[in-house]
Amino acid sequence: QVQLVESGGGLVQPGGSLRLSCAASGSAFNLFAMGWYRQAPGKQRELVAGISAGGTTNYADSVKGRFTISRDNAKNTVYLQMNSLKPEDTAVYYCNAERRRTDYWGQGTQVTVSS
Repeated sequence: QVQLVESGGGLVQPGGSLRLSCAASGSAFNLFAMGWYRQAPGKQRELVAGISAGGTTNYADSVKGRFTISRDNAKNTVYLQMNSLKPEDTAVYYCNAERRRTDYWGQGTQVTVSS
């Protein structure tokens, strides 16, 4: 069993930056693929960025070059550095852990990009 707790969301102006963190409890964090998803009002949840157990990363086209996902296995934490934020990045951001086709989700953290 894995529990995920996100933090770092908030209100930021267009062009600003935020760093989201997701702390995981439980064992074998290093064996999980981790990801950040987001869901805007009236829209489906979408993958923003993922990082495999081996450190391979992938990004949605809409965030490439602006967002960076990373993980610190010693701290059981995954991060999402978000730069050059746009109003369309406004959403609830969810942390995901996946292993052996089992998914775990955090409660979400709100990111609002507005002037």
